[in-house]
Amino acid sequence: MRIVQIIVCCIGITSTYLVTAEAQTSARQSGYQSMSAENQALQDDPSANPAVFWLMDGQTLWKDSAGPKQKSCASCHGDSGQSMKGVATHYPKVMSGKLQTLEGQINQCRAFNQGLPQFAYESKQLLALTAFVANQSKGLPIDVQKTANNQSDLKKGHDWFYQRMGQLNLSCAQCHEERAGLKLGGSIIPQAHPTGYPIYRIEWQSLGSLERRLRNCMSGVRAQPFEYGSTEMAQLELYLMWRARGMPLETPAVRP
Repeated sequence: MRIVQIIVCCIGITSTYLVTAEAQTSARQSGYQSMSAENQALQDDPSANPAVFWLMDGQTLWKDSAGPKQKSCASCHGDSGQSMKGVATHYPKVMSGKLQTLEGQINQCRAFNQGLPQFAYESKQLLALTAFVANQSKGLPIDVQKTANNQSDLKKGHDWFYQRMGQLNLSCAQCHEERAGLKLGGSIIPQAHPTGYPIYRIEWQSLGSLERRLRNCMSGVRAQPFEYGSTEMAQLELYLMWRARGMPLETPAVRP
């Protein structure tokens, strides 16, 4: 093991990074592999995973008839274990000519099929229903592929990932590719494979979306964060999910 001193401009101090052989390999891994055994056990045990309360709320929302049409998600889709299996592995995807995230599609269904106002981004209801739907695909490989319909958005998402931004002039790739596996402030820098969103983040003491995590990163480099539900956010999410293709979905994951 060698020790490298690197100036970390994003916090303005000199930090010591421990570079291990694992950090220098090209093997992909999710944040789960770098967690403590205790946190892994927390994610693995369905009764101990703190996200279970959101899953329960999501199941209730799935079954509840509401709105002027008195329809529920189940009215159209039936048994979630059957109809939703594999669905989350394909998002974001182009729907009717528009790139749509899973949260966006849930809100679209809510407005069009139930005649109800869309859930606010990062609301408990949207997080719960998104987690419940994604949980039906837990363990299945992410299957976002490059297609004729999404190639333009995928290219833009790639560009966002590598584009320097903010007052600190840093890109996503500089942390999550060039320095993945190293330590910053005592925490291992992940490879940024979004395999478990929405996740229960111990730092947040709550469930949170990928968009929340991305906005946090943008704020960290003193950039203007993309808006929730924006095209730019969907494009970046598309690239990240394409980059993680083949990796198993973990939703709802636990992270420090």
